[in-house]
Amino acid sequence: MDFKNIIIATKNRGKVDEFKLLFKDYFDNIYSLLDFDSTPEIVEDQPTFAGNALKKAEIIGNYFDKITLSDDSGLVVDALNGEPGTYSARYAGENATDADNLNKLLSEMKSVSNRKARFVCALALVFPDGKKEVFEGECEGLITEIKRGANGFGYDPVFYISQYEKTMAELDPKTKNMISHRSNAVKKLINFLKVTK
Repeated sequence: MDFKNIIIATKNRGKVDEFKLLFKDYFDNIYSLLDFDSTPEIVEDQPTFAGNALKKAEIIGNYFDKITLSDDSGLVVDALNGEPGTYSARYAGENATDADNLNKLLSEMKSVSNRKARFVCALALVFPDGKKEVFEGECEGLITEIKRGANGFGYDPVFYISQYEKTMAELDPKTKNMISHRSNAVKKLINFLKVTK
């Protein structure tokens, strides 16, 4: 199998840099959607994180005929029947900011006693021969009543990790990267690459 090239199906510079660091020992050339003038538009309309990640990876992989990785992630809150789920980035509307989404979540959670939640990340790896793999990672926590901390992004200021007695936004980046849903999914992906290459 040709492990020379991989495309990371994202235009998010932070994610690109993160994955380039992780993959430097496994691929000669690591591309992202930032490297191409035009790429297919993708509507994330699947009911699961794995479904959205697979859809993105398959469309981009077929377009370029290269190994492609895509991820989809978000917050799942037990008391809200799994919401915001796959709508995490647009929970308060299509053009919602992180602050909009956070405020909506805190409003929905007012006077709710069950605060259990988890961050979920699904990584989909698709090969030109049609083979596909999905790796999922989770991070368990509780939703706080107020925002705390200035690090991170998204729902981090209200996601409390009991083990550290801090929200995700109060953790230093190194600690966050050790326990995050994305890092747990990436560990599974790296193990797969180690035995496959």
